[in-house]
Order: sequence, then structure tokens, then C-alpha cells
Amino acid sequence: MTQAGTLDCVVDASVGIKLFIVEPLSNEAHALFAGLAADPPARFYVPDLFYIECTNILLKYVKRLGLAPEDAGLFVEQLGQLTLTAISTESLRVDALEIALEHDLTAYDAAYVTLARQVALPLVTADARLARRLAGTAHDVRWLGDLADQTATEPVV
Repeated sequence: MTQAGTLDCVVDASVGIKLFIVEPLSNEAHALFAGLAADPPARFYVPDLFYIECTNILLKYVKRLGLAPEDAGLFVEQLGQLTLTAISTESLRVDALEIALEHDLTAYDAAYVTLARQVALPLVTADARLARRLAGTAHDVRWLGDLADQTATEPVV
């Protein structure tokens, strides 16, 4: 925590998408991201694949659930306006493979875990399965639903 209500962390696409799509834990995602507007602001890191993962989720919402393409386009623009520090997946690939093999994860999930380890910050995820899988390991993975009391309450989007 950088101050009351803010948390420096790595966030994955399961958290980021909740800023744009109303789903369970959307309020918690808004509260977490409100830390970006705090003084001093929280620092959020993402592997650069975060943006395309979120874009793909929005595409699925357009194709399967009736999200208007115009709304998806607006959300993709807003996604790019978030104050995130993006790290190239090229720098994560070797350790991501090791972590994926060790914990039976996708390479995508392992990239987030690898980044969190590299920047020595927790990974915040809304993926309960991922959080459970890494519970009790050396990896600091926190489920978004458990952060409700630790984050601010004002939405940012």
C-alpha cells in the first residue's frame, strides 16, 4: 500500500475489464483503480498483452452478448488512457514458461505472475481459480474480492 486506500500492484485483464463491463467485482475494480487518481497515485503494472486481452474480451461481448461495437471501441480508447506501466512480454517469456509449467497455468496468466515477481508487487486478479492455484506458494497473488476493505471507493471510469 502506498497510502490508505491505494495499492501498488500488477493487475490482470480479469480486473481491468471490470472497469468497462458490469460484472461481479466491478465495484471492487473501480475502487482499486481509484488509487491511480490518489495523491500520490498508486502504480499499476501490466504486461503489454493486457491491452489485447481486454480488447478480446470486449470483442466476445460484442459477438456473444450484444455489446454495441461503438461502445467496445470507446472502451478500447478508454483502456489506453489508463495510467498503467506496460512491460514487454518479451522480457517475461522465459520465467513465464517456468512458472506456467510449475503451476499448470496458461502462459498468459504466468506472464502476469512473472511480472509481479519482477517488480516485487502483488498480482491482483478477479480470477478466483488463479488465486486459489497460487495460494500458499511464493507468489503474491491476491483475489480482487478480498481487497474491498483495502481500497478507495470512488470509481475512475
